Amino acid sequence: MPAPLNRALEAVLDGADAEALRRATTRLIDVYRSGRPPAEQVLADRVAATAYAAYRMPATHAAVARVLRYALEVAPDLAPRSLVDVGGGTGAAAWAVAEAFEGLASVEVVDGSADALAVGQAVGRHGPPAVIGARWTRRDLGDGAAVPAADLATVAYLLGELDAGLQERVVDAAAAAADVVAVVEPGTPRGFAAVVAARDRLLAAGWHVVAPCPHELACPLAAAGDWCHLAVRLDRTALHRRLKGAALGHEDEKVSYVVARRGPAPADLPAGRVLRHPQTRKGLVRLELCRADGSASAEVVSRRQGPRYRAARHAGWGDQWPDGGTDPAD
Repeated sequence: MPAPLNRALEAVLDGADAEALRRATTRLIDVYRSGRPPAEQVLADRVAATAYAAYRMPATHAAVARVLRYALEVAPDLAPRSLVDVGGGTGAAAWAVAEAFEGLASVEVVDGSADALAVGQAVGRHGPPAVIGARWTRRDLGDGAAVPAADLATVAYLLGELDAGLQERVVDAAAAAADVVAVVEPGTPRGFAAVVAARDRLLAAGWHVVAPCPHELACPLAAAGDWCHLAVRLDRTALHRRLKGAALGHEDEKVSYVVARRGPAPADLPAGRVLRHPQTRKGLVRLELCRADGSASAEVVSRRQGPRYRAARHAGWGDQWPDGGTDPAD
């Protein structure tokens, strides 16, 4: 977790009832791990919203920051001046966007929980300039509610909490509001299903995929009953460990995502994307890849391949991978 967000959370949480936060965190974890859309507002009071900020903001921030990094590798011309964070809660995605784009001048976080927005605003007072000046707008996203216009719309850790019909309405509203949409969900079968549905819907509307897919064909993992995700490692603070009852000083956040834009299509989509942790044996690296032709298959790279082998040894889960006719640079 970056130092500014760490300090902001510490400032807002200073003096809070740690035991009340721990109990609220346990309830939130139970709700989110159930795999079912919540029947009612989850962040229904200030304690729940504060607990959510303490235990979820670091992971959400790390996931969105990684997604934006991958998107910029493919489309370095992305330079939003304005952001609408749809269902943004305490604003973790807004922090990540503000840190990724120095030119970001306007942020609006839209959510149905007044308590989440209040906590987000308190945390945001310690954030980047665009977050300090953000608008925090309470709005029910159901029933076709419009989303404020912006260059970029983030929809992070929201769709999986909604039924299919409402998911479609939220994606449509985000697409109507912005020229670039980033959908980020937990890297679970349910989260991935929501991402694939959003991707299909955006493609059907004439949009173009920026990341992670190296193609705009049907997802080969979805067709095979698998799911596409990656892991983002982040450090835990002492409070984070206490709230979650965790011993390790880090955690791996699993995330599924799609970034798409109205146009034009990226000029240079990668030839492949690494789908799993590379498997390394003596003199060999095995990469599971999603490929530009819409397939998913393995490539085994040997030491005899020189620069390609060295690149494979440094490749990470989620990274781009060139085609077999191009050796990565040393």
